[in-house]
Amino acid sequence: MKLNEFTAQPGATKVAYRKGRGAGSGSGKTAGRGHKGQKSRSGGGVRWGFEGGQIPYFRRVPKRGFNNKRFAKKYVVLPLDRLNVFEDGDTVDMETLKAKGVVSFAHNIDGIKLLAAREEFNKKLIVKVAKVTDGAKKQIEQAGGTIEEV
Repeated sequence: MKLNEFTAQPGATKVAYRKGRGAGSGSGKTAGRGHKGQKSRSGGGVRWGFEGGQIPYFRRVPKRGFNNKRFAKKYVVLPLDRLNVFEDGDTVDMETLKAKGVVSFAHNIDGIKLLAAREEFNKKLIVKVAKVTDGAKKQIEQAGGTIEEV
């Protein structure tokens, strides 16, 4: 079978409905737009949110809330088993993670957050990261490593 031999299954596709193509088609003349008025014209219609001149909803309802997304700290979330590429006794920080190719950083990242490993983790590492979950901290200490939150 070749690509040019593929066809749609019967009933899988509909024929496009051609509006405004004669009275006999059942959708000729006004093409379902009715007679006259702004919405019947080419390019006609009102802008988004326009309610015919009455005060629109987004202006009637007061502003609420606050969003801190612009100032929030952005962390690269990393499971602990991704650190298995390091040897025992290695120091793990932003620079060494980038050098090993474990993560690639954008310029606006504030640090690393380590999560507990899903697989086995038994490397004795010196870890210097911004955030660590309790489970990850426990796993690192059980393996004989140390944690320093930078």
